[in-house]
Amino acid sequence: MSFGSFGPVGSLTNLGSQENRLASNKMDASRLQFAPKTKQRTVLGELSENEQCSRFHSQGGQHSKHGSGLENAFPAVSSTSIPSCFSSSSFDIYVDEPSAVVVPVPSAMVAPGPTMHDEDMAAMQHKDFRLFLELSAGSCMDASMLSQPEDDSPHAHDILTMAEYAGDIHQHLRDSEVRLRPKAGYIKKQPDITNSMRVVLVDWLVEVGEEYKLCAETIYLAVNYMDRFLSCMSVLRGKLQLVGTAAILLAAKYEEIYPPEVDEFVYITDDTYSKKQLLRMEHLLLKVLSFDMTVPTIHQFLRQFMVVEPVCSTTENLALYVAELSLLEVDPFLLHLPSKVAAAAYCLANYTMNKALWPDSLHAFTGYSLAEIAPCLKDLHKLYQSADRCPQQAIREKYKGSRHGGVSLISPPRSLPFH
Repeated sequence: MSFGSFGPVGSLTNLGSQENRLASNKMDASRLQFAPKTKQRTVLGELSENEQCSRFHSQGGQHSKHGSGLENAFPAVSSTSIPSCFSSSSFDIYVDEPSAVVVPVPSAMVAPGPTMHDEDMAAMQHKDFRLFLELSAGSCMDASMLSQPEDDSPHAHDILTMAEYAGDIHQHLRDSEVRLRPKAGYIKKQPDITNSMRVVLVDWLVEVGEEYKLCAETIYLAVNYMDRFLSCMSVLRGKLQLVGTAAILLAAKYEEIYPPEVDEFVYITDDTYSKKQLLRMEHLLLKVLSFDMTVPTIHQFLRQFMVVEPVCSTTENLALYVAELSLLEVDPFLLHLPSKVAAAAYCLANYTMNKALWPDSLHAFTGYSLAEIAPCLKDLHKLYQSADRCPQQAIREKYKGSRHGGVSLISPPRSLPFH
């Protein structure tokens, strides 16, 4: 993994006059003078299966920039591109904004309105009526424009688990997760990519999410889109990063209020792919996935479980950490439904911090018994124990910070209370 600074400023467009050039240069100079210092971006550099562990052990935390993408991680790359999109569209979008045409109405055609009586005036002065007018007078954009700090705490999303609808919502998610799950053994049928390549890609997607402050749900959606696409399409290793980038682009458009621009995702690949390639891959993903973008994820189920049976903040963050670790591995975690992985993450975090497992309230809510969760719980426990030895450390580094309480530094239990 390498870190690159912001790309060079593009050349100015040819202007019609010398005055325009001078004005543009002055404007650029003023922007540079008052612009905040830009931070470095994460750019996927040269990776290899045999040297993955060296990325996070360089001196002083500094990394050198490499100009190649994921396809350079594995030398035997065919020059053949991924199958072209089924559409011949050039993806050029033209938007006509029709001008508003106002036709004046002759005054003779306007019927005189009724005269407002005293009782109507009194009604309009009523405080409830005035309050209604004040609330309805605001712009529909006012609420969305108020920037709120991101809160990954499950209690920040109680609207999704309202008591009167919680059972129906959960049942709908359980039905959808079966229909929209990737094929568990798809990686073995891929002719040119391996599980270790996918692990490197997911690790990079997590770093991209941290770089652009994306929601946790965005990463889960991106991994789901990518896995479902790879379940249906054979992809060359040189295009694997392109698939992952298109997947997180779609997930950001779906989940984020202000998703990064397409050019940002092009840059984050160190310009390995062009904007046109990324847009074509985005189009292909949408067609292969049949535009089914609303997908229940492990994160959604875990949030719901935390509201039904609350735990302390440390346990919450630890459950989020071990759940996110499961994204790294196709086998065995695609064998388990997302709801079951979420239940296993809850149990493992609860046992680690509180020496308790699966509460009766969640047993009644989900229908899952501890015996049904146990196989997934054992797999997740093994992954948790080996997390500090894994070459891919993006998730562990993410949860080391104070924002998540440093839960990735908590030692996993040596064993579980069952065999």
